[in-house]
Amino acid sequence: QVQLVESGGGLVQAGGSLRLSCAASGTIYSINDMGWYRQAPGKQRELVATITNGGSTNYADSVKGRFTISRDNAKRTVYLQMNSLKFEDTAVYYCNAEVRPTLYSGSHSDYWGRGTQVTVSS
Repeated sequence: QVQLVESGGGLVQAGGSLRLSCAASGTIYSINDMGWYRQAPGKQRELVATITNGGSTNYADSVKGRFTISRDNAKRTVYLQMNSLKFEDTAVYYCNAEVRPTLYSGSHSDYWGRGTQVTVSS
């Protein structure tokens, strides 16, 4: 079945950079929107950035100008370049994708990765 695997998380000092990646694999006919969400301890999961299959992007106000989302459709991979990281960016980052597993699956459904930890020291 469909699987999303995030990578690239780690520990970084405030002001530093990280690049996350998320590769989709398994039974996939097509992928529509892809995106990144994050959840910090004691807080609700929030949207970070999304990108359509046509390349249109959307960012949370808190990350706009610092983060850049991109995708490689041939590799079925979405990326999140994070620059000028702040302590407040510390969270588990989750990959999301709207996937149609087969030609007969009907509409696309949301799939989630297990998350990758990003820790920013102040």
